[in-house]
Amino acid sequence: MENNTQLLKGVLEYCVLKLISREPTYGYEIVMNLKRDGFSDLSESTLYPLLLRLEQKGKVTVERRPSPKGPSRKYYVVTENGREALQTFQQDWEQLCKLVEKIFEEEADE
Repeated sequence: MENNTQLLKGVLEYCVLKLISREPTYGYEIVMNLKRDGFSDLSESTLYPLLLRLEQKGKVTVERRPSPKGPSRKYYVVTENGREALQTFQQDWEQLCKLVEKIFEEEADE
């Protein structure tokens, strides 16, 4: 995915939102989950502005929770607005994938 920065920009917000929708989580944990899932080049400096945008758009809220080590952490929690955005994105993504696959299948048939 290193060479697909523009493509990644368009979907990363929704990948992050999906992770948050599974359970409230904090920034470092999101980065580690994304890296585990193959987003190896992702850094916290990419993630935190994205989380701020999600909060400003009303797709997540922030809760301060105690940390077992050190100061409290900001946990991100998906909102109803965020869940609706995820559902819309998933439908749009599935439709787009079908269209792209169709085009690439036509090329393979030639």
